[in-house]
Formats: sequence, C-alpha cells, structure tokens
Amino acid sequence: MSSVSRKSHIHRRIDSLQSVRSSSVRRSRASSLAARPVPVSHDDAYSYALRVAFLHYLIQPKTKRKQWVPAPKPPPRTHTSNIGDLVKEFVPGNSTSVKLPHTFHTPLLKRMEGVIRGSETLPGYNDAAVKKTFAQAYTAFTEASFKKSIDKERKVEPLVLIFYSAATKACSLGHVAGDDSWKLLVDRHVALFLRLVTNILRAQGADRDKPELMSRLNTLENKLLTNDQNLYIDTNQEAGKHIEVTVPLSYDVKDMPMVQAVAKIFGLALSDVQGHIDAQRPNWTEEAALKDLKAYQHRLNTNMAGVLQSEDFDVEEAYQDWKKAEVPFLSSMMMEILTAKPELAKTSSGASAASEKPLPSSPGAGYGEEQSSADLSRVLSNQSRNSIYAIDKRLSLSSLTFEDTSSIRAVDEAHYTFIPLDPREFLKVIANYALEFDAMHGNGDEQNGPFSKQSMELLTELCVRWRIPQFTRLIVYIEVAARRFTDTLFKVIDLDSAFDLVKSAPPEKELKKPPHIYLYSESLATIDRGRWTIADFSTYQQTLRTLYDALLRELYDTLMHCYQPKPPSAGPAVHVLQNHILNDPSFSRKEEEAAEYTKMLQDGMVEQAANVYRGFLDVEIPPDQQDWNFSHVKNLGNAVVKLCEKIQKRYRSNPVIMGVNPLTVLAETIFPNFENDAHELVKRIMQVARDGGDELPLQDGFDLYKDLVEIRRIHRSSLPNQPFTFDIEELLVEFVWRWIHNAEERAEDFVEQALKHDEFQVRSQESEHAPASADKHSHSIIDMFQLFHQTADQIFQLEWDNDVHHARFMTALSKIFANSIARYCEIVDQRFVKEMDTLRPDEQEATALAQTTQSRFMQYAKDAWNSKEKMEPFQFYPESLVKLNNIEWAMQELDKLERTMNVDACAAILEKVDGPKKQVRRPAKYVFTIKVVEAEDIKACDPNGTSDPYVVLVDEYQKRLHKTRIIMRTLNPRWDESVDVTVSGALNVVATIWDYDTFGDHDFVGRTSLKLDPIHFSDYLPREFWLDLDTQGRILLRVSMEGERDDIQFYFGKAFRHLKRTERDMVRKITDKLSRHINASLSYEALRGLLGRNLASQVNSFFKRSSTLPTLTDVDIENALQSLFTYFNENFSTMKETLTDATMVAVMTRLWKEVLMAIEALVVPPLSDKPSSQRPLSQRELDVVFKWLKLLYSFFNAQDEHGDVLGVPAEVLKSPKYHELNSLNFFYFDSTDNLVRTSERMAAATAQRQQQQLQGHMSSNRLSAPPAFGGAATGPAFASMGTIRRGKSIMMSRNLGTMRRAKEEKRKEAQADPSDDMILRILRMRPEAAGYLKERHRQKERMAAAAAAAMIVKQSVSQGWNSAGASFGRGGIPRR
Repeated sequence: MSSVSRKSHIHRRIDSLQSVRSSSVRRSRASSLAARPVPVSHDDAYSYALRVAFLHYLIQPKTKRKQWVPAPKPPPRTHTSNIGDLVKEFVPGNSTSVKLPHTFHTPLLKRMEGVIRGSETLPGYNDAAVKKTFAQAYTAFTEASFKKSIDKERKVEPLVLIFYSAATKACSLGHVAGDDSWKLLVDRHVALFLRLVTNILRAQGADRDKPELMSRLNTLENKLLTNDQNLYIDTNQEAGKHIEVTVPLSYDVKDMPMVQAVAKIFGLALSDVQGHIDAQRPNWTEEAALKDLKAYQHRLNTNMAGVLQSEDFDVEEAYQDWKKAEVPFLSSMMMEILTAKPELAKTSSGASAASEKPLPSSPGAGYGEEQSSADLSRVLSNQSRNSIYAIDKRLSLSSLTFEDTSSIRAVDEAHYTFIPLDPREFLKVIANYALEFDAMHGNGDEQNGPFSKQSMELLTELCVRWRIPQFTRLIVYIEVAARRFTDTLFKVIDLDSAFDLVKSAPPEKELKKPPHIYLYSESLATIDRGRWTIADFSTYQQTLRTLYDALLRELYDTLMHCYQPKPPSAGPAVHVLQNHILNDPSFSRKEEEAAEYTKMLQDGMVEQAANVYRGFLDVEIPPDQQDWNFSHVKNLGNAVVKLCEKIQKRYRSNPVIMGVNPLTVLAETIFPNFENDAHELVKRIMQVARDGGDELPLQDGFDLYKDLVEIRRIHRSSLPNQPFTFDIEELLVEFVWRWIHNAEERAEDFVEQALKHDEFQVRSQESEHAPASADKHSHSIIDMFQLFHQTADQIFQLEWDNDVHHARFMTALSKIFANSIARYCEIVDQRFVKEMDTLRPDEQEATALAQTTQSRFMQYAKDAWNSKEKMEPFQFYPESLVKLNNIEWAMQELDKLERTMNVDACAAILEKVDGPKKQVRRPAKYVFTIKVVEAEDIKACDPNGTSDPYVVLVDEYQKRLHKTRIIMRTLNPRWDESVDVTVSGALNVVATIWDYDTFGDHDFVGRTSLKLDPIHFSDYLPREFWLDLDTQGRILLRVSMEGERDDIQFYFGKAFRHLKRTERDMVRKITDKLSRHINASLSYEALRGLLGRNLASQVNSFFKRSSTLPTLTDVDIENALQSLFTYFNENFSTMKETLTDATMVAVMTRLWKEVLMAIEALVVPPLSDKPSSQRPLSQRELDVVFKWLKLLYSFFNAQDEHGDVLGVPAEVLKSPKYHELNSLNFFYFDSTDNLVRTSERMAAATAQRQQQQLQGHMSSNRLSAPPAFGGAATGPAFASMGTIRRGKSIMMSRNLGTMRRAKEEKRKEAQADPSDDMILRILRMRPEAAGYLKERHRQKERMAAAAAAAMIVKQSVSQGWNSAGASFGRGGIPRR
C-alpha cells in the first residue's frame, strides 16, 4: 500500500475517533488529554513493577567468580628428546622474515674456523669438547651440496639439525651404552652454535632487518641452556589455573539493583520490599514467567481476543510485520528463562527431532502449547546447535491494543503472573512515578533525558515483559511528559528533553545487545507512522494538540512580560513549538487559527509596550511644565533606546515569534508616542524659555539632537516604511544658529587677542640650525586657523542630517572666517607698514641733522654722492618678515579649509534649492574694487625735476581706504594697486597724490574725486576713469562692483583676495625698499655712464677720423650691474633667514617685475595718446639693455651646477612683460610708416578677435569687461589704448586653484595674442605719429562704446529690466 493511501486511511480512522476541537485558544493548562481508562492504583503499579524487577534478577546471567585450582607439576626433563620438533616450533622456515641473509654461509665458516683454532673472542668457545664438536660440524658444512642447498633455501633449520647431528656424534664418543650424561652436553653445544649465529646476524644488521628471526634464535638458545625447563613452546600457563564457578542467588534485595530502583520510585523501604519478595517467591518464579509467555503465544497463534488484531493497524502489512517480528523476541525470551533454569527444559523430550522437524505453518496445524514447549526443550538440550532461532518464524506473540475504552488484553488476571491487565496504562503510571522521583533526585551525570539510567532500565524491562512495541513505549513517554506539563509539574525545557528522548535513536552500546522490543533500534522520528497502531496515532495527535494549546498559553504569558527588565525566556517554548509540534507531520492547524493567535499576541504586546512607555513618562517627566528641560526628554529617549536595544539583543537569534516581532511591535507602539511627546515637550520647553527671556544651554540642545538622531536611526531600521514623526533639524536648528552667532562674536575678539599676544618670532627651538619653512610663521595665525577648524569640526561632529541646513551653516562660518581674515590682514598690514616706515638708526641721525634748510641741501648733496658708492642693505625686522610668512601660510591653510568644508558641494546644494532663475532682491551691500593704475604728467616737486608720488584714497568722511606704494623719480608713475570698498549706498572717494620726501613733510601733488554709486554700476561691468587732477596731469582708476553675496564661494573668494592683496602689498613694501637701487642701476644715467667712460678716447678717435669706437666687453656690461647683484645678495641673505621658501620666491618675483618695469621705462615711454619727450635709444644702448636683461634673468633663475633651479622658475620669469620687451627688437628701429601699418594690421586682428569673443560671451550669457565706458572724466581718456580684460571678481579667486588657473590663462592669453601696445609706445617717440595716436584713441573709444551698448542690450533682454536699478544681473544671493 502506498504511503498516500496509508495516510488517507489513517486520517479517516482518526476522524472517527477524534472529537472536534474548539478553535479558540484557552488561557489555562487545564485541558485534558484523551479520555482516561480505569485508573491504576499505586499498589497495583508497584506490585507489577516489583514482579518484573524481581524476574529480571532471576533470569539475568548468573554471577560467576574465579576459583584457583592447582595443576599437577610435570616431571623435569633432563635433555632434548626431539630436536626436530623444537626447531620447527622456534625456527620455522616458511616466512621470509626468518630467512638468513644472502652469503651468510661464508662468514659462518670463518667464525667456525676461529672457534676451531681457538681465536674466537666470545666466551665459552675455548673448551676442547666444543672445538671438537665445531670441527665435526665444519666438515659437514663444507660439503659442496650442503653449501649449495643453504645458499638457495637460506633456512636456519638445516644448520641446527646438521650441527645437532655432529654434536651428538662428537659427544657420544667414549661413552658406554646406557650412559646418557653426554646428552646434556649436546644441548649446550647447540646453544653455543645458536649464539654464534646470532652474533653473526647482529653484526650484519639483522636486529633491524629480521627482528623476528633474532627473537626466535634467542628464545631457542635460552631453552637449550636450561635443561630443567620445558623445552616446548611456553603457553603462559601457570602451575595451576582459575576456573569459573557460578555464584548461587542470594534473594537479597541488596543484590537486586532494579528492585532497589522500584523501591526508590515508589518510596518504600528496602525491608518492606524484601518482605514482599519473600512472601511472593513461590509465585514469582521462572516457571510462571515461562507460562506467561506460553499463554501469550497461544492467544497470538489462535487470534484470541485480548491481543492486537489486524483491525488495530491501519494497513495489513504493518500488522503482519509486527506479528512476524515477535517470533524471535518470544523465542529469545523463552531461551533466557530456560538458560537461567535449565531444569525447566528437562520436562520435555525429543530434543533431537526438534532441531530438524519443521514447525506447523499455523497455530491450528497441531502445534499446541505442550508441543512448542517440547520442541523448545529439545533445541536447548541439543548442545551441538548454537542458533536459538530454530523455532518457526511464522509464530508471533500477541501484543497490546491501546484503545482508551478497553484494556490491553481481555483476559483474566489469573492467567498471567507478570503481565498486568492493562500494560499500557500501567506503564504510564509507573513512568509518571519515575519522572516524579527523578525530578526530585535526578543525577545529571546518569540522566538520560527526563529519566535516570535506573528508571530507563526499569521501564525498558517493563516494555520487554509486557510486549509493548517501541512506538507505543515512546508515545507513552510523551503522553506522560505532556500530562506533567499541563499540570505545571514540568517546565518547557523538560518537555524539550522528553521530545529529544523519543526522537533520538538509542545509544550504540545498547544496540549491541538490544532488548526484545519491536523496532527498538529506531526512534519516533524514523518509525514509519503507517506501522503504528491507530490508537497510538490518535493519542499522539491529541497529545500534540494539547501541548500546542498549552505552549501557546505559556508563550503568551511569557511574551506579556517581554518588555520587563528580567522577563522569562520565550526561547524554549518557541523551540518546542517549531521543532517538535509544528514540524511534526502528525500535527495540523488552520491558517485562521494561527492568524487569530498572532493577532491576539500582537494586541497584547502592543498593550504591554504602551504600559511600559507610560511608566517611562511617569518616571522621567515631571508633572509641572515649569520644571521641564531637555534632560527629561533625553532621559525619556534614552529609556526608549535602551529598551529597544535590549529587546533587539534579546531576540536577535529569533526576531519573529509566531508571526510577531517584539522589536517591531515595540517600535511601532513606543516610537510614535515618544516622537509626538518629544516634539511637544521640546516646543513647550523652548516656548517657556522664550516667554521668560531665557536662553537654553547650547550643549543641551546639541546633546538632545544626538539622542533624537539615534532614536531616528533606530526608527528607520525598525520601521523603514513609516516616516519619523517630526523634522528634528527644523526643530533644533535655532541652537546651531545661536552657536554660530556666538562663534562670530568670539572670533572678533579672538583675532584681537591672538595678535596682541603674538611677538611674531620664528618658532624654531634649535638655535644651532636654520629654522625650517614650517617654523617661520608665528602663533597668531596658527591659533586663528585652529579656531577655524575647531569651529567647523563642531558642526561636522553634529552630523547634521539636512544638507541644505549644513550648506547654510558652512556659508555662515565662511563669512565669519572671511571677516576674521580681513581683520587679521588689516591689523597685520598696519603694523607691517608702520615697521617698514620706521626710521632705521642711520636714517634717524640724518633726520636730526636735516632741521635747517642749509642742512637739508647738504643732505641732498650727500645722498647724490652716496648713490654713486656702495649702498648698504636695508635692515629688515624679523617680525616684519614673519608677518609676511603668516599671510603666505594663511593662504595654504585657507585652501585646506576650503576643501575640508567642501565649498563647491555646499554651493551646488544651495543653488539647486534656491534655483538658478530665482528672482534676487537688491543686495544690502556692494563691494567696489578700485584699482589705482597710473598717472600722467603730474607736478614735479623735487629739485631734480621729478617726484616720488604715492596715492592716498579716502572717503567723504576722511576715512583712509588705501595708500599705494611710492614710485621714485617719475612724473608718469604706475602703481597697479587695488582696494576693496564695501558700501551700502553712494559714496564719494577722494584720490590725493603726494610726493614722498625722506626728510620733512611730504609735498602735495594733486587731488581728484569719484562717486561710487551702485545704480551706475548695476550692470556689474568694470569701468575705467581718467580723472584730471586739480593741479596738472591726470590719474587712471579702474572700478568694478560686485554685490555682497551670502554665498560660501563668495566669502572664501573674499578671504583669499584679502590675503593675496595683503601679501602683494607687503611684498611691494619690501621691494620698494630695494627699487631705488634698481631704478638707479637700470637708469639712463647708468647706461650713459657705462658708454661714456672713455669719452676722451672717443673724442680722440673722432678727430683722428677712426672708423671704430672703443670696444665694450661683456665683462664691462656685467660689472656695471655688479653693485646691484651685490645689493640683492646681501638683502636676500638677510631675508632668507626669516622668510619661507615660498615667500622668498614671491619677493624675488616681485623684484623681477620691478626690474622689467625699470628696463621698460628705460626703453619706451608709458602708453598715452600724446607724443613723448623721451628720446629713443641707440642700437648700442639697446644691445646693452638686453644684455642686462639676460644677466638679470640668469641671476633670478639661479641655476646650480646640476641645472636645478634655486630661484624663481623660468615660467614665472618669462611673463607677458618679459615677452613684450623681447619683441622690441623687431620694431624699435623700424620706420614710422612701417610701424603704423603694423599697428593697423594688429589692431584689425584684435578688433576681429574681440568681436568673436563678444559674440561668444553673449551666446553663453557671460559678462565681459568692455574698455572704458561711461567715464566721468572731463579730460581726454586713453584707457582704450591698451587691451583691457574683464576685472578679477571675488568668485574667480575663491581658492588657490582658481587663482592659479586664472593667472595661467592670463599668461597664455598674453603670449598667444600679441597687441600693438608696444608699437604705440614706440610711436610716442616719433613726433610725426601724433595724428595716428589720436585717431587710434578715437577708434578704440568707438569700439568700446559699441561693445558696451551691445552688452547692455543683451543684459536687458535676458534679465527683463523694467526700470533702472530695478533688478541686477549678477547680484548676490539674498540673505535668509
């Protein structure tokens, strides 16, 4: 029958036996198992358990003990009677391991020769009789046939036998018949021969190769040397022996372990049990047990009532298998009884026929009780047969029916002595008593699941004697364990142990001799359930259902305490449910039932979670709102988090229990409640603080934020589909802004204090070694940037989970940093200027002398004389140079800070949020950049006909805005210096030019003014203004405007611009101290002096009409600059001790620019629309100037012998100005007409290029900077004579990378786009080109005006102006 049909039939049979179960889940354990049969009393259970235990004692193998029986001593032997047998026993020759080595015969003969000659070193061989015997044997060994045989077979036996024969012949000579004394001598001689053989073998390594042969030879030698010992093989028998004697039964309870176990289980004294046994010994006998088995067998064979029938099984095959398996068990049990008491077998005869005659095929075929007993007796009496299975295997024993309404056997109790009326029920009762006893007195070492070892042995013996199958036995165990669990006498872990017991196979040591139980070697999990009885299957199903209900109630009660501090563990109940109930194929449940329980369990846990949270509120939150603070919210949140973490850890291995996740239930219940309460609590706490005019501590707000963020993280991991109730960042953002505001206030004071306590000294600690560049900046700049990083880190540590907020925080911090840097630069620059302008000791002495007019004129004369002598280097103060190092180091650190704050990402986030087309409002402030470019034809204030001009910019309130450097001895100075002015409305700026005098007051040169009005610069385009001075001449100012933007890139660009301009101004201040000697060394006077040294020789050669002039060598040209080189080296040596390498290169680069400007002024006049009075140089003079330029280039580049650059890199030295000077060789001596044509051609190409650029800018909506447009100057303007590019905006210098890229682009553009500026400057020295200069000026003005107009139209179309100043093309982002 297939398994499917079996199961279907099982279910049909069970449905008829099983009542309909209610679908509701009961809340108590008081549910009954199957209907109970007639109860078994304590005394009856004890009686039958005692009977079986006593029977086990009677039929167990009798104990045997050893008894010593001395053996008769054999008579001593005097000599070897049969040497052949002895050799065969000790030296068999069949194994290769006992064969002699090859070529053994030769060394043996040599040793025997030594014995005969008396040269053998071993003791015992010098006796004459021994030599005689060895000589006799030597003769036999040397025969050719014997040698050949020995070499072939390599056996020891022939050698020993031949030697024995020779020894017998040699020793018997001279003795009369009947004298056997010589025979002992033969044994000794043979033993000496064996010793010699052993020694030869040992010398050849036989100890290692042939250990077996060596061992046997040694044993044989010892036997032969001891003539009073048995020379045959030792059987290890002593002079006597132990024999086993059966110990008679004592019938004492102390010798009955299983009876003692019964006494303990039923709580009786051993004396009482002893009395019961003594009283029943005549009845509880082996013969009574044998009769029980016969009666059981008879009922089975005759199919009588009271045994299992075919209808008790689901399939006939299972019944037949069980019945057939009982045959060997019954025969073995009968065999054990007859073996224990053999006299029971003597009552029958015909044993010989029983072993041969086949048994009847059925009980009705003449095979009765007496016949079967006689056959079994015959089998036992036949000692030649070992099999106990000679009985017909078709015989079977009746077993049990386990109907709840009937007994296991429907027979009278008088028919059995050891088998109760209802064995199954008796087994349940006894197993229950055993469990009860083992629970109270259990021994962990001998415990086999819930039963002890003694209890399990007793129960197994009961099943054997009562013929209970394995599946019934195991189901009874589960039934008993389930009853104890429902009666709360068992814990879940005990129930799990009971399931493990019935589902585990018996130990292997028990399977070596298994008890006579059907399917004992299998477990409940491996036995095919089609082989069970229907009653067992029904009972098992009802037991599982009862346990399922009880476990669900147990689990529910457990999980109702899961949120308590120390709850009971739900793991055992879940384990039993999942592994023993739900996974069992005999158990089934409805989906609706499971869903109903899950819903009930979840509702209960939700209620418990709510109760726990209410408890948290009562403990952590005070009843009065005035007492609330953030610590209460934090404590409440910490309690929630700790509980969640505890629950997560507690149920990590089993997160879902019966379809419910305790952590998810807790999170879904407690998190929304906490989030709502926390939101209201925080708002109320903040509102109470505002109403009271108090400020909540910032750290409390930050700590609260971290706690709330942690709770949100747990919320998101536990409830991914449910959003957090409120926005934490929006709720607490006020605290960050307050902290940033406080940081701004601290930063202002911090900069002042850092500068106040800074001595601006090099920080090197080792005076013996030169300080490294990293130690050449002072503490104030280090402290300031440490403050910057700490301030930014405070925001980073918050890990603010709102990118827009974070970007705005970084923007606010960048504004603080920019303002701090601006303040630092302002103070440092003021101190630096003051230190550089402070008179040195020699200057103070000269000032003291220059108090009168006469003394002043004498000082002028002295200065004029000293200019021709060696000039002393300027005395730079170390603290001044350290300030410059600080500025340079600040730019590097600011660039690192810009990368740390991820400026570009912040700007991109805000741009995305605000939108690229967002209508911007009018900025609150504007930044004007004023560049003082140059001046022309200013008033001469010095006796030499020149001036030393510098410009001072002040506002209408007389506040100084900027002061330029001093340009020595010129009426056409060029400063190229810029300043940023921040305004909120229109502002008038006054520019005053002064003449610097070393002694006395500075002279006034001229003044002009300019109005900075944001409305006039609303297009954000740069403009240039030629402003006439109120005396004579004019000054060129370039002005551009940017809106003050609340933009992080803007603030960083502003900070970089402050640092760069401060560095530039300080470097210029340093180079100004050196430029006087540069201008003197590279002046027209120096050139004329070099070429006019041999004036007399030149005049003489003129009168002599010589065709050649005196030769001027390269050495003479280089010597003319020697004083300048020496002056540079001395100053560089002083500065290098303090300046960093990067700052030193910056100073040298600026000096190189001063050199280029000096050479340019020597060669051509500045750019203007008017003719110049400067005369052009001759070819010879121009050659000298370019040789000076080459020498100076090599000096500043400073390559060592390996070609490594130690000074300014070549790409820096080869600036656009350098290339312009080199281009003079192509045009300087060209005719005016050619220069004009070249200029026109270059101007046309430039105009075309500008037109293309303008179209490109307009198409890409980029704003170019047209040349002078809308200037307010009253005089003629010449700004358009040069190529004017877009002004540098703050956004173009927001970090070192953008600054480097802009500078590189400018250099490449200057090199790739040659202009005609240099040609126009040459034409200024040609009077005939005055008209062309004016025409070019008007042409460029028209081009600039057209370009500006086109740009304005483009802006008006793209931005949609409604009125002037109504909107702004590139305004800043509005404030929050």
